[in-house]
Parts: sequence; structure tokens; C-alpha cells
Amino acid sequence: CMKEGHMGRVHQKEHGRHDFSKIPNGAPGIETRMTVIYDGGVRTKRITLNRFVELTATAPAKLFGLFPRKGTIAVGSDADIVLFDPDGTQTISAHSHHSNVDYSLFEGKHVHGVVKKVFSRGELIVDGEQWLGRPGRGQFLARGEVGGF
Repeated sequence: CMKEGHMGRVHQKEHGRHDFSKIPNGAPGIETRMTVIYDGGVRTKRITLNRFVELTATAPAKLFGLFPRKGTIAVGSDADIVLFDPDGTQTISAHSHHSNVDYSLFEGKHVHGVVKKVFSRGELIVDGEQWLGRPGRGQFLARGEVGGF
């Protein structure tokens, strides 16, 4: 969860030093996913811009059985839209993230590509560095059948 930090903090992961089953699941990355894929994929010409959109929007929605409600811009879909500046640059740091974690897998990495705005169901929830999402705004979405790729 982006705001509640279910991935755990560094001190929580220390509990699993001698027993890995005590380490909280997951790793932070939701805020850096698009930028890291764009910088390492599109900018290096390993993937096309169309493949970038597929990897960051369409394929995850299909994988979790949420397509076409999620993962596309179409009549009847949720209007989840990211405005992305491919020429913007940033240095990734846990200190600037909105999630409640104290580390980043990409700490200190300088990347091209910056998320400028995020709309969820048509509502602006991120504007630049500012988180505008309201507590309780989320909705449970039951998974459907996994779609084709």
C-alpha cells in the first residue's frame, strides 16, 4: 500500500536476519517503477514506447484480471491516467517518496523520466511532488479472469 508502507522499514527487516520468514513481504517501488522502466528500457532503446505502456499499464491490468476497467483509456474505463515527462530528470531517494518506507532499491540512481500528475478514476491524486489522495478513497476490486497478453 503506497501510503501505509506495508513493505516494511529497514528495522523491521532486521527481525529476519536469522529467520527469513520473519521479514515483511515486498519491497518499495511503486513510485519508481515507471521511471526505472522508462530510463532503463525506452531511453536505452531496449523497448519501444508502446511496450513501455504495455508493461506499466495494460499488462498488469490483464495479469490481475482488471482489464478493461484498468490499463486502458476508453469509454467505461476508470480514467486512471499518468502524465509523464520523458525529459525530466530526478535522483531516486526514499526521502522524497510518499510511501512509508525508509529505503529504496534504487537509492541515489539518477534517471530520466518524471511522473508529473496522476489521476485515479478521473481525480487528481498526485500533482508534482504533492500527494493529494484522501484516506478511504480506495476501492476494493475483485479480480476477474487473467486476460491474454
